[in-house]
Amino acid sequence: MKKAVILLSGGLDSATTLRIAQSEGYECCAISFDYAQRHKAELTAAKNIAKKAGVVEHKIVDLNLRLFGGSSLTDDNLTVPTGSDIDHSQIPSTYVPARNTIFLSVALGYAEVLAATDIFIGVTAVDYSGYPDCRPEFIAAFENMANLATKIGVEGHRIKIHTPLIALSKAEIIQAGTQLGVAYQDTISCYQADEQGRACGQCDSCLLRAQGFAQAGIKDVTQYVI
Repeated sequence: MKKAVILLSGGLDSATTLRIAQSEGYECCAISFDYAQRHKAELTAAKNIAKKAGVVEHKIVDLNLRLFGGSSLTDDNLTVPTGSDIDHSQIPSTYVPARNTIFLSVALGYAEVLAATDIFIGVTAVDYSGYPDCRPEFIAAFENMANLATKIGVEGHRIKIHTPLIALSKAEIIQAGTQLGVAYQDTISCYQADEQGRACGQCDSCLLRAQGFAQAGIKDVTQYVI
């Protein structure tokens, strides 16, 4: 079996991506990041998802992005927008500067050590919050860079960044994951979940998730605070 590195946040999209990679015959190694985000509940979810999925290895990397701040997920002086405060015409404060560039770079190093040429990330360019590092153009540029910057790449073993969800709506992702047996009750998407992992139901991520379940015609199994 070919090995693949899967970026696993503990959320709905990354859990679905993991199952897709496994369904395609990959032996999966998961990588998650403790970047000093608002809550650790998503990392607990990632550990649980990785264990249940039977991944070969699950690495949790410490990256204290709170040192820089610049995002409401890494700076307590900024608030996570909810309800009417969400402005879809602008990149929201929940955008973490260069997050996917940083995460993919670390995952690339991990993949090279494993001699794995396949990296999976659950970005989507349809139902998302407008983050620039979720676009196909970014993924294509990073893949090109990865093949220029690594020993494995210049030796002719082409590295591929897989984005199986990038053209799917949240409803389509949920439908696909349900068919693959993803246990969505184990996932956490909320930007400000409490210590028990219960979602606020009001942030952009919660609203997109709830809308996805409704449009998919599948019961929302998310645990909410209220």
